[in-house]
Amino acid sequence: MAWASLRRNKTFRYGVPMLILIVGGSFGLKEFAQIRYDASKNKGRMDPKLVAKLKEKESVSLEREYEKLKEAETDTWVNIRGPRPWEDSRTVQDSQRKEIQKQA
Repeated sequence: MAWASLRRNKTFRYGVPMLILIVGGSFGLKEFAQIRYDASKNKGRMDPKLVAKLKEKESVSLEREYEKLKEAETDTWVNIRGPRPWEDSRTVQDSQRKEIQKQA
C-alpha cells in the first residue's frame, strides 16, 4: 500500500529521478573536467632531447627557395580535370591521358 501511494506521488515519480540526474551529472562532469586539467598539465612537458631536435631548424632563404622553384619542371605539366560527381574518375582520367598521348 505504501509503495502504491509513492508511485502516484509526482514528487517521487519525477522529482527524485531529476535530482539523481543532476547530482550524478555533476559528479560525472567533475571527472571529465579533471581529465581535461590533467591533460593540459602534461601538454607542456616534453623530453629535452625532443625539444632540442625541434629547435634545430635550417634557416630558409628566399634565394634558395627560388632556385628550387627554377629547377622544378613547370613547363611540361598537363592539366587533367577531375571527374564530375556522376562520372567514374578512373575511366575519365584514363581517357584524358589517352587523348593527351595521341596529341603528343
